[in-house]
Amino acid sequence: MTRSDLRLLWLSLAVIAALVVSGVQPYDRTTWMLEVAPVLVAMPILVFTRERFPLTPLLYLVIGLHCLVLILGGAYTYARVPLGYWLQDLFELTRNPYDKIGHFMQGFTPALLARELFMRNGHVNGAKMSAFLAVCVALAVSAVYELIEWWAALLLGQGADEFLGTQGDVWDTQSDMFLALVGALAALALFSRLQKRQVVVLQAR
Repeated sequence: MTRSDLRLLWLSLAVIAALVVSGVQPYDRTTWMLEVAPVLVAMPILVFTRERFPLTPLLYLVIGLHCLVLILGGAYTYARVPLGYWLQDLFELTRNPYDKIGHFMQGFTPALLARELFMRNGHVNGAKMSAFLAVCVALAVSAVYELIEWWAALLLGQGADEFLGTQGDVWDTQSDMFLALVGALAALALFSRLQKRQVVVLQAR
């Protein structure tokens, strides 16, 4: 087992442990199910594609961190995560901002995933076009998630309040999508070169 495989194993075990612990006694069971659903979908896909189409170590790490953000939000509900209260006090905010971390990651992760798929499958020519379309994909993911929140609100009524986590903010949807945009741009600005190097290593195998 390589060092990279060992790191991935420990990351996977951390995500699984967090998922199990979060599901023991979450604040709201329905909200927990809705919030961790992407984790339950993504993990089997990543396991089954590991041998045939492995991702870069960077992308596995980012996906793992994103899973932990979702799991923590599901356990407490986003409006009640202790880390968010600490940030609220630190920056003297009027609301718990933890959900904004989630939406930042909602742009960060899809942007890197889309860019990696573009590079490795040859779907897009040119680094600038790949970056532009990766940001577009991240915004599309964010928009679809906002639609899911809307449908959940229609189906569950007041029961969707914990899942929506708007905390009375009438501009919550717009700020969520803006944070996803910021996350996508930050991901590409910070990690494009590292991701490219790791893709070259994968393709050389």
